[in-house]
Amino acid sequence: MPTNEERRAKAKRKLQRHLERQAQQDRRRRILTILGTSAAAVVAVAAIAAGIYLANRDDHHKTAAATSSANPPGGVAHLPPFAPSAKLGADCQYPPSPEAASKPVDPPPTGKVATDPSQINATIVTDQGPIGLRLANNESPCTVNSFTSLAKQKFFDDTHCHRLTTSPKLGVLQCGDPKGDGTGGPGYQFANEYPTDQYKPDDPKAHKPVLYPRGTLAMANTGADTNGSQFFLVYKDSQLPPDYTVFGTIQPDGLATLDKVAKAGVAAGGQDGAPATAVTIQSVQLG
Repeated sequence: MPTNEERRAKAKRKLQRHLERQAQQDRRRRILTILGTSAAAVVAVAAIAAGIYLANRDDHHKTAAATSSANPPGGVAHLPPFAPSAKLGADCQYPPSPEAASKPVDPPPTGKVATDPSQINATIVTDQGPIGLRLANNESPCTVNSFTSLAKQKFFDDTHCHRLTTSPKLGVLQCGDPKGDGTGGPGYQFANEYPTDQYKPDDPKAHKPVLYPRGTLAMANTGADTNGSQFFLVYKDSQLPPDYTVFGTIQPDGLATLDKVAKAGVAAGGQDGAPATAVTIQSVQLG
């Protein structure tokens, strides 16, 4: 069984490979720009698409489908349109994870989970300001079931958001670990949902980066179906493989809080590490 240090090293290597691939893509895009590609036009299209996404969350998959042919930044595809499967929320399971719970907590209810209401409001109350959320219960019900269960049990209370990433193609604040070092969790794990479930296992697109737009709420993991309690908040358009379950969106008050934290940068400099402006989750309120 890998140690926590080995898992952290694996996660760092994964991030480094991702950043190296992005750097290669950047070099190719600079060549295309010389040949006549308008970078300003691409940025404008991305900004408009992100704005539409936040303004109308219930129709965001239709928006993504409509704009996917408009050459998103660097040719990276948008998140795929959501198509519910017959198994959606039918049998949510939360088996024990290899690591013990970092804080006493009970696993969420298993089995069938209702997808109605389709959206659930929540607020992460932090010492830097509120982060309003709208949880996508109709798309990732097993994930929302876990998040709301942890919130009701005060699992997130008095925890720190331990990681800020500020690279050109990845802008996220990561939270949800009581240990505050990226190795903690609830003692159980569960399977990926949207957008992973929109791809067939042998589809090559399942491993190519897609655009996680500003305002996305998604789960962090250490591999397929290893979701626990850690999640990340996307404060700028980011490129990631569709391996990270999207389970909601961030409201304007939350984006204002995240922008303030991101502006201060990483504590030790660089593009990845503890945020210079420390963020403590005081509570997570539902409704």
